[in-house]
Amino acid sequence: AVLEMIRWNVRTPEEVTGDLRSQVAANHVCAQKIVEMMTDEGLSTLDELADEIIMRTEKSMRGAIQSIPNGIYPFEGVIEGSGKRDDIRIKLTVNVEDSDIRVDFDGTAPQVDWGVNVVYNFTYAYVFMAIKSAFDPDLPINEGAIRPVKMTAPEGSVVNCSFPAPVAARMQVGHFMTEMVFRALSEATPDHIIAGSGGTPAQTNIFYGKRNNGKPWHTMIIRGGGLGAAKKQDGHHCAIFPANGANTPVEILESDTPLLVASRELLCDSGGAGAHRGGLGRRMQLKVPDDETAPIPPVAIAVQAGRFQYPPEGFFGGHPGTRAGFLINGSNGDPGGLTFTEPGDVITFDSAGGGGFGNPLERDIAAVERDVKFEYVSIGKAERVYGVVIDPVSGCADTAASHGLHLLELNSH
Repeated sequence: AVLEMIRWNVRTPEEVTGDLRSQVAANHVCAQKIVEMMTDEGLSTLDELADEIIMRTEKSMRGAIQSIPNGIYPFEGVIEGSGKRDDIRIKLTVNVEDSDIRVDFDGTAPQVDWGVNVVYNFTYAYVFMAIKSAFDPDLPINEGAIRPVKMTAPEGSVVNCSFPAPVAARMQVGHFMTEMVFRALSEATPDHIIAGSGGTPAQTNIFYGKRNNGKPWHTMIIRGGGLGAAKKQDGHHCAIFPANGANTPVEILESDTPLLVASRELLCDSGGAGAHRGGLGRRMQLKVPDDETAPIPPVAIAVQAGRFQYPPEGFFGGHPGTRAGFLINGSNGDPGGLTFTEPGDVITFDSAGGGGFGNPLERDIAAVERDVKFEYVSIGKAERVYGVVIDPVSGCADTAASHGLHLLELNSH
């Protein structure tokens, strides 16, 4: 009876009930394996084991927090509005006191009348992720890891909204909490954070319409951007951060919808320059068929994303990545509203590139050569930004000229 009620209240009942059945099946398997483990180990209860795991996790987490100086670490910035809406100001302080951390959002903007408001637990989750990732990333998450991390946020603010505030697009604000905590802690723990990411927030697109036989279809895809670079490594390409998601495969999208994927490609020069380069953004072009398979017009597109105005920032001298883009037939679309397309239309989504980390003139010359070879960086940008002259024939750096340019640029700064 419950499944039938759900089927009658969703757009695509086959997909939804399939998801529910897979979750039920996974729960059965998990329960079975826990019972098998308890039988093998001769355990009648998990209480003592759980208490020990939680105690050890808390001890490890507190020890990691104590590795940075006590103090109050502030950050204040804005998240872009969507369409004609105003930007949203976020203000936070990270207070480190011995083995405890408290993040306070006093001064953050009040909740708004569109769907980017965030409830307290969603905000806390991404604040906690930043702290766990920066201080003790390898241990499993449980109550012990959570105990040292407290958060306060004014009720009725955009990060702790009050009912009935709209929250459907909450990731457009909530996903930035991890990056903003990193920003606040950047001076205290530069070795354990990353620059701004093009997959923050997750680039989410919702499509719906009717097939040419009149049957409704509906899907949502998530697209990653370039991951921000770190002190010791480049950012990954097309990563979704900090959300736990994956880029939708072409085969899945084309089998679930009447849409066609015209192209998917990495965007050269989209990663922010730095001693370590930000990950590359990605272009994805979709076509609405105009042949006998064409859906009944219009096809509706809702864009829940960001980085169209403000690109992912670089850290410690690293350059920002490129901004995101949304085009309909080559002209700028409106990412803040509902877009309706017709058969034959081409939709282009550009994900933002990740921010760089450190001075680009300190990047290893061999790494720049490799970037040019793989078309991550153009020959012109290699010379202009990294100070590395690449022979377009051999693809190798003119070592003497490259070192000379590095020295020249460093001296000029």
